[in-house]
Amino acid sequence: MTLRATLPDLDALDHGALKTLICIQHEQLLSQSEELLTKNEQLASREVEIEHLKLLIAKLRRMQFGRSSEKLDRKINQLELRLEELQGSQPESKTVASGSAEIAPVTRPVRRPLPDHLPRETRKYPPKQEACPDCGGELKHVGEDVSEILEYVPERFKVIRQVRPKSACTGCARIVQAQAPSRPIERSFAGPGLLAHVLVSKYCDHLPLYRQSEIYAREGVELDRSTLADWVGGTSRLLEPLVEALRRHVMAAEKLHGDDTPIPVLAPGNGKTKTGRLWTYVRDDRPAGDTTPPAVWFAYTTDRKGEHPKEHLSKFTGILQADGYAGYDQVYVGGRIQEAACLAHVRRKFYDLYVAHKSPVAAEALERIAALYAIEKEIRGRLPDQRRETRNVRSRPLMESLKQWLEETLLKLSKKSLTTKAIRYALGRWDALLRFCDDGRIEIDNNAAERSLRAVVLGRKNFLFAGSDAGGERAAAIYSLIGSAKLNGIDPEAYLRNVLSCIADHPINRIEELLPWNLATSAEPERSQVA
Repeated sequence: MTLRATLPDLDALDHGALKTLICIQHEQLLSQSEELLTKNEQLASREVEIEHLKLLIAKLRRMQFGRSSEKLDRKINQLELRLEELQGSQPESKTVASGSAEIAPVTRPVRRPLPDHLPRETRKYPPKQEACPDCGGELKHVGEDVSEILEYVPERFKVIRQVRPKSACTGCARIVQAQAPSRPIERSFAGPGLLAHVLVSKYCDHLPLYRQSEIYAREGVELDRSTLADWVGGTSRLLEPLVEALRRHVMAAEKLHGDDTPIPVLAPGNGKTKTGRLWTYVRDDRPAGDTTPPAVWFAYTTDRKGEHPKEHLSKFTGILQADGYAGYDQVYVGGRIQEAACLAHVRRKFYDLYVAHKSPVAAEALERIAALYAIEKEIRGRLPDQRRETRNVRSRPLMESLKQWLEETLLKLSKKSLTTKAIRYALGRWDALLRFCDDGRIEIDNNAAERSLRAVVLGRKNFLFAGSDAGGERAAAIYSLIGSAKLNGIDPEAYLRNVLSCIADHPINRIEELLPWNLATSAEPERSQVA
């Protein structure tokens, strides 16, 4: 339509201009054809890999029958997870242009009727009009449309029947009916509570989708793993604006805790794994008496290069409390971001030495560090100025004494001993370790970031790896929302249920209203009502 509207008058063009116009149109058609061919090849490749994985899983399950093999179980679990990731990514690129090379249709599980044994809850949506909007005539009931969605409330399924009565005008036969309620995922029968339960089960309770499918089947509800994967993919895309709003809130802080952890990711094509990375950035100033809501934002990368934290923190200005990873060094260049080190990392090295060898040097180091933590326990929750004053009076002398003792002890030890390495680690970061005495906003350690990674570490033991880079990005997004809800004392499932109930219709310029602390007052009542 647009091309036709802007097409020049062909009768007014001379031979050369007309030839030029035809050449331009030909080049555009060739370019569009190449783009479509590339997309179709990608779709075909994905479908081939899905079918290959299904066959391989079936073959391994036949091999598994009649014997127990931990290695074989692990291989099957890995392939199941890769299949989940592929199926979860499918909705992003389903469209195939007409006229392009044909691709075998995607095999989808047939949608079964929702089980009759589940309890039904009927919700009616009568039309808003009390009279015919055309002529003002009286309306009479002439029928209704009924659709069903599968919903989940804690510990049980139920079916919600959405009934929309139809009314017809007695004067002009105009039909009036309420608009169908929007759903989190268009054309899906999954309710917001069920979607929230699937996400929390996968990313908080560490249950892969194929295990969830087996659990639901025991309750008489057949939900194919590919269906669940579609829901996870669709929900994560729906939540993208909210995760971005969460990132902006985190990066607006004056002080952040940062850390990262490896996650094995299946490398496409060869069935082997590579090592991806999940980075965490925590905003939590409650120990310094700040009332700003705490939050955590996760980011996924394919490796651990220092360019990643530099990019993540490109607009952040303030204090970064992190470990001694060299990749952070380029973040501190220029002074826009100030380094604060972690005394817990120092303590951990001495603790490992004490557990292994009952080292008296390690024992004394632990006692000295424990005295510093005792002071921090007393001043937790006080304002930054009060914390700084107390630290300068009580903690700074202990830190100076600790440094002097470490330097004196270092002279008595072998240069190759593990105790020497632990002492050098502490002395090499001393200025950054001492910085908490000069600024009451800074914590003595980076435990806030390490706590945020616990769910990832537990999930990693069950999941074995992420099925793809896209799966790692989805995990980072959902971990961000779940982790932030937990930091604010909110049940993550109740929070996600509330968000998914309204985000599809929520104005994008008011997305901050759906952040965990803004929905805290409404999430808990709904939870108690459902229970």
